[in-house]
Amino acid sequence: MTDQDELVPVGKIIGTHGIKGLLKVYSYSGNIESLQAAATVLLKEKNGRLSEHIIKSVSAHAGGFIIGLDNFVDINQVLSMTGSELYLKLSQLPVPDEGEYYWRDIIGLAVCTDQGLELGTVVDIFETGSSDIYVVRGASKEYLIPAIADVITLIDVPGKKMIITPLDGLLDL
Repeated sequence: MTDQDELVPVGKIIGTHGIKGLLKVYSYSGNIESLQAAATVLLKEKNGRLSEHIIKSVSAHAGGFIIGLDNFVDINQVLSMTGSELYLKLSQLPVPDEGEYYWRDIIGLAVCTDQGLELGTVVDIFETGSSDIYVVRGASKEYLIPAIADVITLIDVPGKKMIITPLDGLLDL
């Protein structure tokens, strides 16, 4: 169907909603605008089977979203979908503005300070009220780096690196 590298995970099905075949989804990014703009989504079932579906409806719901897909009109058709994942094709996503990045581009970057101290690799990202936090795992320590202009000096996605200027005490936590 499509190359795995072109797929961007958007959420995991955590249950059903109502009796008309709607799916309750935990959102990986908390952002459903890309899904609302997309015509189709890819469903990867627990057995690895990948299928493309037309999106009938999508709406925000309790930290995730509710989605309706073509061909699913009854709860019995979707009960077994819990645990499956939803993906968009990379080509379906808008190009981020300058200085903005998709999480998939940040995760995996090597992180070092502006003084050359290698800290580790970005392994996860989570949202807070004011900014994202990059989880950087080193050989013996994990760092929580705020994604703010005062700290992030350079993000070089093609070069797979990030340079930070740590605030006083940031690396001591």
